[in-house]
Amino acid sequence: MNQQRGIQSVEVGGRLLLALADVGRPMALKDLALAAGMSPAKAHPYLVSFGKLGLIAQDAASGHYGLGPLAMQLGLISLQQFDPVRLATARLPGLALATGQTVAIAVWGNRGATIVRIEEAPSAVHVNMRHGTVMSLRGTASGRLFAAYLARDAVLAAAPEARFDAAFERELAAVRRVGLAHTVDAAVPGVSALAAPVFDGSGAIVLSLTAIGATAALDVSAQGAPALALRRCAAELSTLLGARAAA
Repeated sequence: MNQQRGIQSVEVGGRLLLALADVGRPMALKDLALAAGMSPAKAHPYLVSFGKLGLIAQDAASGHYGLGPLAMQLGLISLQQFDPVRLATARLPGLALATGQTVAIAVWGNRGATIVRIEEAPSAVHVNMRHGTVMSLRGTASGRLFAAYLARDAVLAAAPEARFDAAFERELAAVRRVGLAHTVDAAVPGVSALAAPVFDGSGAIVLSLTAIGATAALDVSAQGAPALALRRCAAELSTLLGARAAA
């Protein structure tokens, strides 16, 4: 396939927008130019043009450049177009192949973590799970993941019987530290699971990507192949939804 031809000046100027988006705050001309890999004299005409379009705005007091009203409008429109479940569903077949396990999407519903999409494992080993299944808060990877990242009142509103004792709090702290939740032979003997969070632009968890399989076949370690595949997919989806990498 032939590479499509672009406009080089647009791509060069676009580095300024990328730098602002990456830093996440207004910047002085010299710092912004440095971050974009160009001289201030070269950067300034691009910033003037972007300012006329509303992509860039300059603070009158400090002289610093930040993203303008058009950039904000485009960002909001983009977020409205991206439905988290739809985006994640399209990636499930590839994720099932990458992990070698059954994978599922869970969202937080009025009764707790709820399975809304399932992609069966490419192997002969399948896990009996259905759409609409509500996952145990403490006994499943999806449940633990939401418990770790949701506000406590949101969890208790759906699961008023939940007990956040010291042992469970330690488990949730470990989930946040690693960025993954896992269970081994918890809800069902011989079945283990691994879950990664997907965040939106506000930093809130919107869904869980969960790999579920036979304990003997599923590596739940933080550096195992399934964990890396889940993390990579979750990070890509979070970026599409506007989450910053630091989240």
